[in-house]
Amino acid sequence: MSEWLVLAIALALVCALVFAFTALRHRRVAVDEDTSETPDVIEYMVMMVGVVYAIVLGLAIAGVWEARGSAEDSVRREAQSLYEVTQRADVYPAPVRDRIRGEVNAYVTHTVSVDWPRLVSGEGASTEGGELLGKLRGDVTHQSPGNELQAQAYQPLLDHIAAADDARHERTQSDASTLPGVVWLGLVVGGLVTVGLIFALQIRRSGRELLLAGLFSTLIVFLLFMVWSFDAPFGREGIDSAAPFEDLFPALSLAAGR
Repeated sequence: MSEWLVLAIALALVCALVFAFTALRHRRVAVDEDTSETPDVIEYMVMMVGVVYAIVLGLAIAGVWEARGSAEDSVRREAQSLYEVTQRADVYPAPVRDRIRGEVNAYVTHTVSVDWPRLVSGEGASTEGGELLGKLRGDVTHQSPGNELQAQAYQPLLDHIAAADDARHERTQSDASTLPGVVWLGLVVGGLVTVGLIFALQIRRSGRELLLAGLFSTLIVFLLFMVWSFDAPFGREGIDSAAPFEDLFPALSLAAGR
């Protein structure tokens, strides 16, 4: 199901519930009930609950945003390191250069076509990617430099492979949800309580009050949707988060997409 469809359903459902409860309460209110005033203690409680929930929600958004940025940075470093390996291998003889580039291409193709759908679905990366990267490291390590130029490129090649391996480990370890279940429980319950406190302020069925209630409920749902969307570091659909690989290895990415 598309993320935008989930958002649309959630917005429609919450707004419908708020309007329905408002209409139901208005029908059951006593004829002589004074709805023009609200006790000061209720206003104070509503304000405090709203402030506390806003702080918690803001911290959750900041946390998932930071985790998403860290995941994107690890992908960028991994792709850039592998691209540098293919470029620096140019100093080796054609058979060695082609073998190194072929192993990099095999790893990138596997990462985009196999690992990324698994990461998006929450299954975790496969072990084959680590084996392909280990084979690349072994071939470069056991390749003795034949001249001064190759000797100068030898250590940088190993450093870039090590950087790619480190970035890969960060990527595979950051595919899980950022927020624990207890935080999600607090966010959802807090959202329901915050929206429910609208009725403690004796909301009526006037157009202005219903509009403000709907906008407030929509804002809460949208912020929760934002947290839910960013809580998946590599997204919840498609392989858009693999853009660094697709940019640096466009031919391989197109082949993997087929």
